[in-house]
Amino acid sequence: MSTVSISSTTSQSMSAPAPESNKDPLAGMTLLTAEGYEPRAKAGIEITKNALKRIRIAMAKEGISPEAGGLRLGITGGGCSGLSYNIRFDSQPRERDRTFLFGAGLETPNDPSGAKPVRLFVDPKSYLYLAGMVLDFEETLMRQGFNFINPNSTKSCGCGSSFSA
Repeated sequence: MSTVSISSTTSQSMSAPAPESNKDPLAGMTLLTAEGYEPRAKAGIEITKNALKRIRIAMAKEGISPEAGGLRLGITGGGCSGLSYNIRFDSQPRERDRTFLFGAGLETPNDPSGAKPVRLFVDPKSYLYLAGMVLDFEETLMRQGFNFINPNSTKSCGCGSSFSA
C-alpha cells in the first residue's frame, strides 16, 4: 500500500496580485502651489493645472476680473455625509479670509486672462477642513466638474460633494 501526500502550497507566480490599497489620487496630475507656500504643505491649498484653466475660463465668462475677484471655496453643514463643499465667485476677499494666489505668468490653453494669477478665498472655519487639499477639474465623457481631493475627509458619499471629517 502506498501513501499519497497532498500539500496545499500556492506558488507566488500563480497567485492573484494583491489589490493596491494605497493608490495615489494625485498620480499624473500637475500640482500648482500657492505663492508663499511649500509644495504639499499641510497648511496650504493646491490646485491642478486643469483647475487653473477652468477657473480662468469661468471667471472670464462671469465677467470677474482676476485683479479684483476670485474663487471662494467653503464648507457648509449638510449633505449626505454631514459637510458639503461649496464653490462660488466673489468680488473680493473678506477681512479674515486666507487668500491663495496661483498661476502668475503660467499660460493655460485658451487662456482668456493672459496668464494673470487667480485667487482662492477661504474663510477661517472652512480652512480647518480644507487645509492640505487639492482642487482638480475633471472632464470625461461621464462627468465634468471640480474635484476636492481632501486628506481631511474620513468618508464621502457617491456624489462627491459631501464628506465627513
